[in-house]
Amino acid sequence: MAEEKRSAINRMDFLWLLFLAGLAFLPPVLEIHKQFVLVAFGALQFVEGWLVAQMPRRGPMYVVLLKIGLATLLIDHTGEIGINSSYWPIYFLPAVTAAEYFGPWATLAWTAVASAAYCSYLYPALQEFEITDESYALLAIRVLFFFLASMVVNRYVVESRRLTQRYQETAETLAETNRRLEQAQAEARRSERLAALGQLSAGLAHEIRNPLGVIKGSAEMLTQKLANTNPLATELAGYISSETNRLSALVTRFLDFARPLHADLMPSDVSVILDRALNDVAQVWKGTPVRVEKDYQPNLPQITVDQGLVEQALLNIIQNAYDAMAENELGQLRVTAQRANRATRNSGPSDGVEIRIADSGPGIPAELREQIFNPFVTTKKSGVGLGLSIVSKIIDGHHGSIRIENSDHAARADGTEKGACFVIFLPAAKEAAVAADKSHLVIS
Repeated sequence: MAEEKRSAINRMDFLWLLFLAGLAFLPPVLEIHKQFVLVAFGALQFVEGWLVAQMPRRGPMYVVLLKIGLATLLIDHTGEIGINSSYWPIYFLPAVTAAEYFGPWATLAWTAVASAAYCSYLYPALQEFEITDESYALLAIRVLFFFLASMVVNRYVVESRRLTQRYQETAETLAETNRRLEQAQAEARRSERLAALGQLSAGLAHEIRNPLGVIKGSAEMLTQKLANTNPLATELAGYISSETNRLSALVTRFLDFARPLHADLMPSDVSVILDRALNDVAQVWKGTPVRVEKDYQPNLPQITVDQGLVEQALLNIIQNAYDAMAENELGQLRVTAQRANRATRNSGPSDGVEIRIADSGPGIPAELREQIFNPFVTTKKSGVGLGLSIVSKIIDGHHGSIRIENSDHAARADGTEKGACFVIFLPAAKEAAVAADKSHLVIS
């Protein structure tokens, strides 16, 4: 069945009234039943759109049936013998209406019903008159014209629907393409910013590391020479040495972020990498207890990755989750891995593994979720904001994707969201890659 023809009164309805009024002033003018039927036709035209909108499935059937009934009444009161009425073309209305709402076969069926209603007046005519072959031929011509008109209109309507559907599909495809293009442009701009920042960071890190080494060496020599002779100077030299170590570690993070990463790719089991990262964080964690729930789908496909780099990325996210839950009496960390099919940045949809790491911490504000993977953006009081940038760099370098969603843990009492969920997708290893030796990839 077709979609509804319209849902409101339009200007074409007034043309209907104009044409029906013209019929009202044509003979037989004084036939009250004829005028009543024409008024009913006009009223039906006005409520047709509303009726179809209220009952999309049955409404069109009711409209066609009402028009067939009104047409039958009209010709019954516009001639001595109904079948000879000059108003016989009124049956074009239900036939064309059916052509607008239904498919070809249903249109033929409804046209046959309208034709049968018209031919029903043949029986009373046979009771009074003898019908000639010429009259039968004329009747057949009229009925065939009903079918011709309905099928011509239906062909146009069906073609119009097909074109409309094609335009809608094209519009949806264009919208999806534009969305992907905007996403690709945003990723390209971020990559350009990261590349420029990486070059700057590398230069600054090298320039800072040399004087830091001199400061650290001088502080250590000063501590040795002063020994116990000047406790205050020794304490201050210790502060200098410890802060120099902290700055050196920060410089190392900058260099890790700036320098290209050399990845040795091989088909790997994602569950093994996840378990290793979880164990590494759990062994060094000294905070409040954390309950870890693991849910790995059986028979996960292998992924072609550098195990060390991906473990580093997962370890960073898991460590952040532990830190976020440090103030909880009991933290809850849920880690899932399942088969998925996602669109990657460099190609269309691809099979792979989706990893979800959800914690019960305070969560990440919505306004930071689009920026959290940029350098120097962090929710930690003492954080530098490079950890998740390196994570994003590693995942992007493996042609995967990473995003943040609300955690699936319960909401707080005040209705706000609770926890954060990192969703990582890594493409599955190709069959050829599984059988081949490990390959090398430079992630810049």
